[in-house]
Amino acid sequence: MHLKPVIAANWKLNHGPTDAKAFLQRFLAQVPKLNDRTVIFFPSAITLTTVTEGLRDRPEIWVGVQNVHAEAQGAFTGENSVLMARDAGARVVLVGHSERRHVFGESDETTTKKMALIAQARLTAMLCVGETLAEREAGHTADVVERQLAAGLKELDDQQIGAIMLAYEPVWAIGTGRTATPEDAAEIHGVLRRALASRVGDKVATGIPILYGGSVNRGNASQLLAASDVDGLLVGGASLDADGWAGIVRA
Repeated sequence: MHLKPVIAANWKLNHGPTDAKAFLQRFLAQVPKLNDRTVIFFPSAITLTTVTEGLRDRPEIWVGVQNVHAEAQGAFTGENSVLMARDAGARVVLVGHSERRHVFGESDETTTKKMALIAQARLTAMLCVGETLAEREAGHTADVVERQLAAGLKELDDQQIGAIMLAYEPVWAIGTGRTATPEDAAEIHGVLRRALASRVGDKVATGIPILYGGSVNRGNASQLLAASDVDGLLVGGASLDADGWAGIVRA
């Protein structure tokens, strides 16, 4: 089981196996065994095995994959499957990240398929939701995140829903240096918590971690974690430096 807060590093298309080895050596030297939070690394698929092996003696730190295909196997050159991810040691899968939605054109329907496959493979899904700047300025934030959440949960039963994680990542704050205020994050996390409760009840909804992602750094991590209904952080660029990431993990 995970422990809150959940602090996750999304390395995106960075850190090959050689860099990852050096990173883990430096990071682990600064972060003793954790018993009060869950830390997750999302390396690239090529680097996954290196990170898994590097964390062999730290089973409390989870490793995940950034993406899986919407089919379990088949003629899909260049893709990775839930079965491969599990076999390689992944425990978590990112789903619906804004870059998958807005760069690679993934739809809500694709998210629905992936979430069902991940649940069937008994992996933990971290479902990402978030609005664009235009959607935010039009006052549609709640509608957007509720729609994306509903699509992710569509094919799951209550028990499967209880095993997921969520990440609210406003698209306008990712890699831009702009960050939602703790109050902004708390507001939308509250929207998501209520939407979960309407589907599975308050008790289950309370146990589902909702992370904030979007230009998180050492300077704002503690404030964001202190906001209501913020159960963790999904960190991109600021997770690429071992010293800085260690600082965020200890926030």
